[in-house]
Amino acid sequence: MRRSKVLAKVRNDVPAFGTALHLNSPDVYEMAGLMGFDAIWLDMEHHATTVESAANLIRAARAGGADVVARPAKGEYMRLGRMLEAGASGIMYPRCCSAEEAAEVVQWMKFAPLGKRGCDASGPDVPYMLTPLTEYLTAANEETFLIIQLEDPESLQHVDAIAAVPGVDMLMLGPGDFSILSGIPGQFDHPLVLEAQEKVIQAALNAGKTWAATCGSVAQAKAFADRGARMLFHGCDIVCVKQGLEKIKNEMAQALNQPIPGILGNGAAKHYQETR
Repeated sequence: MRRSKVLAKVRNDVPAFGTALHLNSPDVYEMAGLMGFDAIWLDMEHHATTVESAANLIRAARAGGADVVARPAKGEYMRLGRMLEAGASGIMYPRCCSAEEAAEVVQWMKFAPLGKRGCDASGPDVPYMLTPLTEYLTAANEETFLIIQLEDPESLQHVDAIAAVPGVDMLMLGPGDFSILSGIPGQFDHPLVLEAQEKVIQAALNAGKTWAATCGSVAQAKAFADRGARMLFHGCDIVCVKQGLEKIKNEMAQALNQPIPGILGNGAAKHYQETR
């Protein structure tokens, strides 16, 4: 069982940083790891990535040296377990509404005596029966982490109880869905979003735990790190590709004096990044 880069930094009170990758390319995952990213956010809540494809992406990230933080959809016990068996180091669990739900996710994620996770012990996380069972069980409990996401305004009423659940390692506000469910879609500077972020921060700190955040800018990442965030996500491959292609298109259009209209406005990528 490989050691988690994220947990190594968190345990030393150093911020870990990651990025989101959408493209179904093991090359990009391996490259991000080789470039020094601590973590890669693999989103299987919203994207059509199969478990088999995810296993290959996680394998590539592991070759590059990065942790994978995999996000299943709400209530996906079976897929959560398979992500861990494929070698994911972290689970980001979305739309958690109560301490009871958070505690159930811990049970899915940890082996006894901490939880009730089922054991196959033959996959990449072991890896491949090359680690003695008792050693693997202990390492798996110690080197995997759980990020609980709060995205529904009603969940904030229970944020302190959620933070206090043993086995919950980090809290994280989901600003995009939170803003939509609050009736202020995309208004990330709205007082309701700022207040929600503050509640998440204080609940984590009061429970003696850390918190994670998605960051729309490097400046915001620095500000969050100064407030105690120890898992920071910034950037996304599809946004980088879109911006790079847009730059080429605009430069060529200017050089040839031939405007090339696009389908979406220039603000689409910026808006997408902020909703993460």
